[in-house]
Amino acid sequence: MKLALILISTISLLTACGGGSDTPAPAAKVSISEVTTDQLVYRKLSTITVKGQNLNLGINLSHQGCLKITELTGSTATQKTFSCKMIAAGTVPVVITDGAANSVYASTVTIPLAKQPQVTMVTNLGTVVLELNPAKAPITVDNFLNYAESGFYVNKIFHRVISNFMIQGGGFTANLVEAPTQAPIKLEAGNGLSNLRGSIAMARTNVLDSATSQFFINVVDNIALDTESGGYAVFGKVVSGIDIVDKIKVVPTSIQASMKDVPVTSVVINSMLQTQ
Repeated sequence: MKLALILISTISLLTACGGGSDTPAPAAKVSISEVTTDQLVYRKLSTITVKGQNLNLGINLSHQGCLKITELTGSTATQKTFSCKMIAAGTVPVVITDGAANSVYASTVTIPLAKQPQVTMVTNLGTVVLELNPAKAPITVDNFLNYAESGFYVNKIFHRVISNFMIQGGGFTANLVEAPTQAPIKLEAGNGLSNLRGSIAMARTNVLDSATSQFFINVVDNIALDTESGGYAVFGKVVSGIDIVDKIKVVPTSIQASMKDVPVTSVVINSMLQTQ
């Protein structure tokens, strides 16, 4: 009789703790059912909505057309929302990975751009029109336009002029005081645009990701700059006023404040405005 009681107790214990099955419950996985964007407008803030299952386990959104992707509050296990600024143009990839870096979604979106943005730079020696290429250099173009829109370039000078090389400006005032800038940007060299005569590129230090406001216009073909020391990012070209560039490149220069190749008479940027 005592033996029967022991057997009954053992069976009850096994049943209560799930001992009757060796199959573990399947692990929850992230899945994506839909990704939508409220607007695809160049240089406008957009909201991206991601729908799916188990999103609370963590996802990472990579969108090459977006700058500063930020997850918004109010996310749930089935929906997350993000905001970002659309800075690219054309077709760009969108990839979502889970917390273990496994791809759970991959697609593309097309950000329309009717015309390439143009900036008109008025100097005391004449006017130059620059056409920018956000499809090839989205971060650089957005950065340049931010400085232009803020009025930063007004009363800045071309402080470095070398007649058989390039003209550089956008960082110093006429009394050679360097203006405070925004944070440096990621280098976008190797984007398919070359440092040819008439192209505009970002100046930087020996640190690759150090460009801020200063730019240069190539007055001859400087193809070596495409790769030299990590490369210099071209982001546009002169479409009108190359004669003004040629006028600037031959102004007399001297050493001033320990800086070489400074124009004796300042070449001043009077205005820098997006006109297309």
